[in-house]
Amino acid sequence: MTGSKASRITYTLDSSLDSVNRVEQTAEQVAQKAGFDDDEVFRVSMAAREAAVNAVLHGNAYSPDKRITASFETTPKSLVIRIADQGPGLDPATLPDPLAPDNLLRGSGRGIFLIRSFMDEVEFRMLNPGTELTLIKHLVSA
Repeated sequence: MTGSKASRITYTLDSSLDSVNRVEQTAEQVAQKAGFDDDEVFRVSMAAREAAVNAVLHGNAYSPDKRITASFETTPKSLVIRIADQGPGLDPATLPDPLAPDNLLRGSGRGIFLIRSFMDEVEFRMLNPGTELTLIKHLVSA
């Protein structure tokens, strides 16, 4: 992999589907530039999209008065994506298990599960107000 220079992009965006799309597109571009293969680029961009959907839909409830922030940082060792909302906050311990039999056929509730599956590290931080989700994908040396 290539990715010797550190870089950072940060956006403050409305609580809208357009913002979700922008986060996904930026994640895809940053992951490609960092040197990830096509499969990893897809996983990174999908994880970022899920995190942005959670911020816009569950965190901010599409409120026109609330924003999300998204930052994309490439270091020599990792791609770090942070997405924060201004909602009531989320305790990840309260999330239902999407693999539990009662939840298998539910139409939602898999976003955090997918994010954790696609990324190497996922961290939650409570803000006042809101929640910040940090997604980390390690660059593997060739």
